[in-house]
Amino acid sequence: SQPILGELTASQVTPESVQLEWSVPEGTFDSFMVQYKDAQGQPQVVPVDGGSRRVTVPGLSPSRRYKFNLYGVWGRKRVGPISTDAVTGEDVSPAPEEERPPSQPHLGDLTASHVTSDSIQLEWSVPEGTFDSFTVQYRDAQGQPESLLVDGGSHTVTVTGLSPSHRYNFYLYGVLGQKRVGPISLDTITDGHVDAYARPSALSVVSPAEPEEEPPSQPMLGELTASHVTPESIELEWSVPEGTFDSFTVQYKDAQGQPQVVPVDGGSRRVTVP
Repeated sequence: SQPILGELTASQVTPESVQLEWSVPEGTFDSFMVQYKDAQGQPQVVPVDGGSRRVTVPGLSPSRRYKFNLYGVWGRKRVGPISTDAVTGEDVSPAPEEERPPSQPHLGDLTASHVTSDSIQLEWSVPEGTFDSFTVQYRDAQGQPESLLVDGGSHTVTVTGLSPSHRYNFYLYGVLGQKRVGPISLDTITDGHVDAYARPSALSVVSPAEPEEEPPSQPMLGELTASHVTPESIELEWSVPEGTFDSFTVQYKDAQGQPQVVPVDGGSRRVTVP
């Protein structure tokens, strides 16, 4: 039977992030999607694994009210949304003394600052310049590729929904315009203690050595065309001239102006938007 979404709450709020938690009273979902609008009014989407019940939304602006909508994805059906509002904390950091001239940015070190049985907080440095955004890539316990988009103003992100006592390889890329810099990598093992009060020293964090296998070169998108159009649907087709993608995301606004998202498997080259 169709699973049911419970309540959505904001459990931890900082000037730059909000941690959301939710319940599923009945059934299970394949995945979840958190939708919200950033400080510029642009719709943003955070994908979450179906086994997770919390996610940290990073890259937010201080002292700002955000409305978060959570959808449960069950097969080809989307359930919800459930919603909550949260106001980010006030920024108390000192203003920069002067603005440095723009230059080619560089990535520094990637480290794990907090490790639990089901989450890892990653931190990284940018010794020079600034990036538009960052991308964290890794594979989950089932070997499925996962990707997290992080705002360029943030240098930390919490990866949730992980499995205890499991080794993860994280790759961090810096995105500047159409260019991707990196990756820098980190090999980390989650805590084997599920108890929230377990010793935080019982963690195994491996220094960011060279990854066992080089990540593939960056794939390229070709052209997007509308192949079949009806009064109620449009079939989209696209090409990938070089490389492969883990997945695709189609974004559009419906007749009411609400942002909609259609996730597509990485092996597909077409989708029907109903």
